[in-house]
Amino acid sequence: MSASPAPVIRTIKTWDIGIRLFHWLLVASIALAFLSSEEDSALAAWHMVAGWVAAVLIAFRLVWGIVGGEHARFTNLIRPSRMAGHVRGLFAGRVHASLGHNPLGGIAVVGLLVLTAATVFTGLSGGEGSHETVAYALLAMIALHIVAVVAMSVLSRDNLIGAMITGRKKTTHFPNARDAAPPARLAVPLAVLVVAGSAYAATRIAPRAFTPDAHAAIGEGNEGRESDDADTD
Repeated sequence: MSASPAPVIRTIKTWDIGIRLFHWLLVASIALAFLSSEEDSALAAWHMVAGWVAAVLIAFRLVWGIVGGEHARFTNLIRPSRMAGHVRGLFAGRVHASLGHNPLGGIAVVGLLVLTAATVFTGLSGGEGSHETVAYALLAMIALHIVAVVAMSVLSRDNLIGAMITGRKKTTHFPNARDAAPPARLAVPLAVLVVAGSAYAATRIAPRAFTPDAHAAIGEGNEGRESDDADTD
């Protein structure tokens, strides 16, 4: 009896363009927020801008989690029924690739969204102590997320980072898989409205929300020079 032919390795659509843009823009905004967090940083004027951009991105993600592509939807992120089996498999050394987020990865995504939103909120409310605490919790969660992504990529032989860049995965582990379901028909217009509306709301709260606060930085510099001049006199 002849052996069955090996399945043909294909590439299939996994992550839609909306979720990929959100992911990397949020990475950039959080990185900018941390790099600009110190008052003497050359990027200090961009700190509030980064926070407001993150807020708009969170608003987008909440909507995209309902109308976005198959693996972007919250219904595919939070799967309690699969959590116990996934965790038992990890402890037993059984690491399996997943087309979308695995159960722990989905919980991590929700946690990152919550911590990012909390960081933005505490920053806007003026609670400096709580803002720093939540921000460092977010940083720790990001570090854990990166370690987990790299570890899962190596152990499952599934390039998770590459997939989030290209939006595609090989069917090596999923021979019968098909392209993920695309976003809903009205997903893009709805997302544009949400982004525009949340950005407008931000400017109503803070008119210079998306403008680097260069004036304040210049003012602080001038105050410092005036103080030095006074000491000299």
